[in-house]
Amino acid sequence: MTNSSNNKKPMERVLYEVKKIIVGQDHLLERLIIALLARGHILVEGVPGLAKTMAVKTLGETIGGEFHRIQFTPDLIPADLIGTRIYNQKTGEFRVSKGPIFTNLLLADEINRAPAKVQSALLEVMQERQVTIGRETFPAPNPFLVMATQNPIESEGVYPLPEAQVDRFMMKVLVDYPRSTEEFVIVERMTGALSAVQQVINTKQLLDLQNEVDQVYADPALMEYSVNLVTATRQPAIVDLPDLQRYIMYGASPRASINLILAARALAYLRDRSYVLPPDVRDVALDIIRHRLVLSYEALSDNVSSDDIVNQILDTVRLPKVPLNDFKRPN
Repeated sequence: MTNSSNNKKPMERVLYEVKKIIVGQDHLLERLIIALLARGHILVEGVPGLAKTMAVKTLGETIGGEFHRIQFTPDLIPADLIGTRIYNQKTGEFRVSKGPIFTNLLLADEINRAPAKVQSALLEVMQERQVTIGRETFPAPNPFLVMATQNPIESEGVYPLPEAQVDRFMMKVLVDYPRSTEEFVIVERMTGALSAVQQVINTKQLLDLQNEVDQVYADPALMEYSVNLVTATRQPAIVDLPDLQRYIMYGASPRASINLILAARALAYLRDRSYVLPPDVRDVALDIIRHRLVLSYEALSDNVSSDDIVNQILDTVRLPKVPLNDFKRPN
């Protein structure tokens, strides 16, 4: 396959449109595309002013379908998210008024500002892709993706996300400050007239692309490699890293192993291949695993982060050797 493949052009055009607004942030944009193709939710963390919300919003505009943005606040209640039952005096019956969660792309802005009840309501739709209102259960639209942002530096009015919910996010992406040359372009662009962003694909086309990604071949050796990486976060001694054990209270769950393969398939597809290579798995591993580790107090006192631990594991666990079979995508 070549870079002119018709199958790849839609995502190239999506990135082209997003880059009309967003300067730099190539890693974030690639991970957003991976999440779209792999049907995964994504958590984006960074200090204010780094265009996290704008990147997600712009991407939503290029996809089409329904796009809703919810600004999470401490006084939010579940009904603000999922909807509620309303009594109709004329008919004497209750009817369901659906909330903004019924959309294709949901931007949960500053998700860590919402209290536990709201997080629980969001947890059901993220995992089960359904919403329960009263005694009725409603399916979420298809496709359905949650793209959440959080601010790591504030402590007032902020609730830590439950581990069970954090685990539902396929990836957690950290966004850093731009380089000085990029910031110059940002200032120049934001103080002038912004280019209009065009819709590139619709939801049916996105579903077709997701189905194509499902056909990308992942060798069993890569699945074993994914399991080895995740197992090492629970028992680092088995990869000759016993010193890490005191820093880890809980390792990554099996969802990490699953998502390593799903995300690697999407990345291989973006790289114009119909099969996954070991570097594809390694390249997404940090974003897949970092938020699934629960660190000990000793890690906090020694200033050891999840990234430090995952990087040591990635450097220790050997990449498998996989035959380079050129599997063809279906037409």
